[in-house]
Amino acid sequence: MNVIERLATVPLFAGLTYDDLERLCRGSREIDIVKGAQLFAEGDPGGEAFVITSGEIEIIKQSVGRDVLLAVRHEGDVIGEMSLLEDAPRMATARARTAASAITIPRDRLDELLDTSQTAMRALFEVLLARRRQNEASLQQSERMAQLGTLTAGLAHELNNPASAVQRAAVALEAAVDAYATRRAAFGRELPAAVAPLLAQASDPTARPHLDPIARSDAETALEEWLEASGIAEPWGCAPTLVGAGIDHTALATAPDAELADVVALLVAAGNAHDLLFQVVEGSRRVFEIVSALKSYSFLDRAPVQQVDLVRGIEDTLLIMHTKIGDIAVMRQFEEIPEIPAYGSELNQVWTNLIDNAVDAVRTGGGSSITIRTRVESEWVIIDVEDDGPGIPPEVKPRIFDSFFTTKAPGKGTGLGLDITYGIVVNRHGGDITVDSVPGRTTFRVALPIAGPPS
Repeated sequence: MNVIERLATVPLFAGLTYDDLERLCRGSREIDIVKGAQLFAEGDPGGEAFVITSGEIEIIKQSVGRDVLLAVRHEGDVIGEMSLLEDAPRMATARARTAASAITIPRDRLDELLDTSQTAMRALFEVLLARRRQNEASLQQSERMAQLGTLTAGLAHELNNPASAVQRAAVALEAAVDAYATRRAAFGRELPAAVAPLLAQASDPTARPHLDPIARSDAETALEEWLEASGIAEPWGCAPTLVGAGIDHTALATAPDAELADVVALLVAAGNAHDLLFQVVEGSRRVFEIVSALKSYSFLDRAPVQQVDLVRGIEDTLLIMHTKIGDIAVMRQFEEIPEIPAYGSELNQVWTNLIDNAVDAVRTGGGSSITIRTRVESEWVIIDVEDDGPGIPPEVKPRIFDSFFTTKAPGKGTGLGLDITYGIVVNRHGGDITVDSVPGRTTFRVALPIAGPPS
């Protein structure tokens, strides 16, 4: 069977005349692909399409560091045509699952065929549309799972710090409380008049003075020397706690000389115990804040459409993304806006995508800040997410909301983040999203109707 006869059996080219098939074959060639070999790679320029004549070819796309299998193509299928038709780099990798063979179709031959054959154009359009829907469905799921994985990793990091602090403090707290109880019992029911205010000061972690490292070191050295001169054992272990509580030698000089050692031991025990207790309280509070933000972010146990506090959703997103944001300054310019009926969890996905893109732009472009604004304009709530990154090139800007379009390197993005964002804002909520970009400033503007999504 020659090349023309083989192409005549391909569903895409069924109905073409012999002359059309002959023109299509000019410049084509038959190739063999060994098992495991790449036919083309994601990001490569597209110069030809391929008709599989035997074997299986798997279509794979990198998504956030992992391979996503989009489809497996068999004998009679055409692959690689999307890159030619869209004049864009390959959006996925084609790899031989088994030993395979294919016929190549050069770009100019395919263009000529589509210019002259409505039948081929209609068939190719139907194939292209079906594949785009299939690929988008597969990658949207992958995108959501990857985003969930990123958020989970960030949350694990955020929770680890306060949880570890609580654990460490709780382990040491029992011994510290026992030490304090023992020292306090040594004084009996009544404390000397000069000791009571010092004990109250040592027991109040919220009243600790803020000292820079040099001032703190100087104060500790001076107090350690005074304690040593006063005959206090291990002054180097007492001075840091006392200085941290704001107690110096002047305050200690008011204590009776005969009881100075017991007073110092009591104050150090009280300071240590209450500092550990404060760490437990603060760590628990931080864990509670993060868990509350996660619950609010995901809108657990709530109806799909409800009154949504947009600022709260943005703040929850910022808290959950704190690890990725890192040292980037986030400027909040929040004017008062009303709660609106909306799909809350979906809008939080919008803020996640926009902030995530802004962070990437700042880091790759040498910027330093992200600005988020809210305001009301007529019947709309406006949310701006602005970064001081390098900006979006003019030739790229018209395509940023297109499915699968991305300026990131292969494996760094699926090109669906802004496509999903557009769908949530425009299709789900009846809103609008636009972008304004110049070097050093890019602003994504989301407009949502105060009346809520269309019914």
